[in-house]
Amino acid sequence: MAYIPQQIDAVSGDQYRYALTNFRIAHEKVEEQRRQLEEQEKQVALLRARIALLEGTANEEQQESRHLGGSSVDDFSIKNTASLLERSINRWAADIVRAPPSALSDIHGAALGDITGSYDPMPYNVSAMQVQNILRHAMSEVISSEIINNLVVTNSPEANVQLTRIHEHLFARNPVVACVWRRQTFSAAVETCDPEMTAAILAETLPGLTKVLGGSAINTAPILASAYTFSRMLHGAPSSSTDAFYRSFVPELGSILYPRQIELVRRCLKSERGEQDRVGATIFPGLVKVTKGNVAATEQNQETVHTVVRRAQVICECALALSGNMPMQG
Repeated sequence: MAYIPQQIDAVSGDQYRYALTNFRIAHEKVEEQRRQLEEQEKQVALLRARIALLEGTANEEQQESRHLGGSSVDDFSIKNTASLLERSINRWAADIVRAPPSALSDIHGAALGDITGSYDPMPYNVSAMQVQNILRHAMSEVISSEIINNLVVTNSPEANVQLTRIHEHLFARNPVVACVWRRQTFSAAVETCDPEMTAAILAETLPGLTKVLGGSAINTAPILASAYTFSRMLHGAPSSSTDAFYRSFVPELGSILYPRQIELVRRCLKSERGEQDRVGATIFPGLVKVTKGNVAATEQNQETVHTVVRRAQVICECALALSGNMPMQG
């Protein structure tokens, strides 16, 4: 039997040296990138430490991560304060329904008209629960758009709008710088909202309801004051996040229920049957934390990330309809 020599894979010396050289170059580039990333992380850590030192929160930030199983104390305070504000809104709406200054149908129509922009007469009778929840939805929209999402720093609505735009511009360029600017700005904010500005907010956002309620509209001042305190805590108080800020949202009437964004306060029979239901009323706004993507905090043009911190409190259409004669959308 003839001997068949085995074939051995081999490369020339030049090919081996060429491959080795390329591997060494690639390895050096990877090492250089790693060193650059480490340096960026050090710079960001130094910048955040400097921010904490300037704000006097260096020791607090070290303790926050050890509270509540890893949840920051900020999120815990936010949820508690939001619950207190929610109860305040509910008491205000319940007091109006208990001793209405006008017919319930007129109050419901005015609130719904301010929300939707259509003041057509209602083709059905409304119950006290429906009026109470539409009032809570109307107040939630005011707090969301005019108090939380608008940086209320002065008693001038025009100045507040300009400050909000400046913050948005800064955040788009550098979240850390925007955070420092926002907290320093709120350190000089007014302690309370001027009554004239509060009245102007209500007159602009809820003109029909303000007219129907008459003197009862004055009772909204404590709610807006509490909302302003809540807003100052969100935007001005030191926290463990130096590159994030909070925004509020209110699901629209008749919009589809999204479990990740809403929390039902009553059973939804349609959802339990596997059918699609819609928002009947939002009784308290949801809250999201806005951050940038997983890249260096000093880098521009990052993707914005919204993380739901507190879901909007919602009552669905079918649950709302069970309390009166309001028809549901198919």
